[in-house]
Amino acid sequence: MNRRTTLAAALALTAGLALSACDDGSAPKLSVSGAYLPQPVTQDMAGAFFTVKNTGGTADKLTSVTSNFAKDITLHKTSGGKMEQVDSLPIPANGELKLSRGGNHLMFMGLKYKPTKGDVITLQLQFAHAEPVRVSVPVKAVNYQPKK
Repeated sequence: MNRRTTLAAALALTAGLALSACDDGSAPKLSVSGAYLPQPVTQDMAGAFFTVKNTGGTADKLTSVTSNFAKDITLHKTSGGKMEQVDSLPIPANGELKLSRGGNHLMFMGLKYKPTKGDVITLQLQFAHAEPVRVSVPVKAVNYQPKK
């Protein structure tokens, strides 16, 4: 082997060892809590909020959401007061992803009907690594604020 090939092999091995040291081998273990959807004012759009907790040793990502409630569901992050559509939202190992008003959230466009307080919307959350999670989301009052 020439010197360049040896160096490349050593770097690849070192990077692999560094990555494996960060992963304790436990898969993401996800649970969802605090889900709610404020009653939409119009039938044009709605937002939903919840917390995804990961008690596993491996990070994951929320990659998409499906429901028969809306034609289009997108993931949004908010930073510096600006909302931006994203392809995924990170869920750190032994951490959580919070979706909340003014922060990261789901956006529903093209609602198939306008839900009212007391209804329940069913969502299917898709992740990069973990199995999909089905969530029942209660529709709350327009001005609902969860207890801190």
